[in-house]
Amino acid sequence: MITIIGEGATERYYFTHLKRLRGYNYICKPRNFTEQTFEEMQKQIDRVLVDNGIAVCVFDADVTRTRPAEKLKYEDMQRRYANNPAVLLCDSMPSIEFWFLLHYLNTNRYFATSDDVISVLRRFMPDFSKHQSFLSKEAWVAALLSDNRLATAISTANMIGMEGESYSNLFKLFEFL
Repeated sequence: MITIIGEGATERYYFTHLKRLRGYNYICKPRNFTEQTFEEMQKQIDRVLVDNGIAVCVFDADVTRTRPAEKLKYEDMQRRYANNPAVLLCDSMPSIEFWFLLHYLNTNRYFATSDDVISVLRRFMPDFSKHQSFLSKEAWVAALLSDNRLATAISTANMIGMEGESYSNLFKLFEFL
């Protein structure tokens, strides 16, 4: 069984809504979505692996730009699970909002922060907000799924890869599903 492990409320609501809207078969529990360190994420991954599950980690990579110690921890995590097919690391630079933007725009330009991404994302989703009052409604995820936008995002993210200043590896999860 696939277990989604994520960083916060945005990821939690996104995957909860996706599961209901698309019928995806994965575990998406609120306790798996907390502000967490790379060490805490690895503990959750290892718990999933002990149960012979598949761990999918969804997180923002922006801390690796500004904190050298976090970059080292991230690189250690990448090495640790590099040859493990039961672990998918689906990071986005700078944040998951970049993944959402790829549903509308083909770009890998530099975004310093999630706020920078959100300002562009609002051209397409004017009401987008990181507040629970917005995230808890599934309409925003339904909008991301409409007009074959998910396929567009998967294709764009796959094509961009990690070549640019901004990227998202979330396409790996959808190719896996």
